[in-house]
Amino acid sequence: MTARSTSRFTWLGHGTFLVTSPKGKTILLDPWVAGNPACPEKAKKLEGLDYMLITHGHFDHVGDAIELARHFCPTVVCNFEVGQWLQSKGCQNVVTMNKGGTVHLGEIQVTMVDARHSSSISDGAHLLYGGEAAGFVVRLESGFVFYFSGDTSVFGDMSLIRDLYRPELACLGIGDHYIMSPMEAAYACRLLGIKKVIPMHFGTFPVLSGTPEALAEKVKDLKVEVLSLAPGGSVDVE
Repeated sequence: MTARSTSRFTWLGHGTFLVTSPKGKTILLDPWVAGNPACPEKAKKLEGLDYMLITHGHFDHVGDAIELARHFCPTVVCNFEVGQWLQSKGCQNVVTMNKGGTVHLGEIQVTMVDARHSSSISDGAHLLYGGEAAGFVVRLESGFVFYFSGDTSVFGDMSLIRDLYRPELACLGIGDHYIMSPMEAAYACRLLGIKKVIPMHFGTFPVLSGTPEALAEKVKDLKVEVLSLAPGGSVDVE
């Protein structure tokens, strides 16, 4: 496949993204697709999958991980505890890691970074320990770097993510209640020093009441571009 200069970000609703890299590699972040009430039906039909990144074990971030891992056999990157659970279910190509580490997926680099959130895995009637929640910094083949926050609150060491990895774009939760509100997400934009932000993890349920419009109002002084997508919508970023 011919390399492009752009990366395509498709929001599948809630906290799930499908990223197509400049060389056509597909990366699914936090796989909640078939059971995701915000994901349009046509967007639930994935044609292929090279990599799958999982930030933590909550159902709305791993809900379809097992089925998709079995069907497409992507390389799955996650923490040790989630990885052990996936392998116990027969999933293959699981790469476990921890915060501060980097794995190389061909020409793509994935670094696991901190997040402030809980993590557990619902397995039938049992609630399993899911390790610590994390975020990811991803460097694509073109050198473009983005930060995927997962379900974190804002924390001061986001400035370290800025200094170490220089992300140009961030996917940030804005829903409030379980994660950041637009106010905290705006401060996260300041700490990260990003140029563009894609809001996520809002509107799926009534309690997730934050809006992209509220975020845009709060980052006006930062000159951060808010790329607001409808579920199933895509944006090409260079």
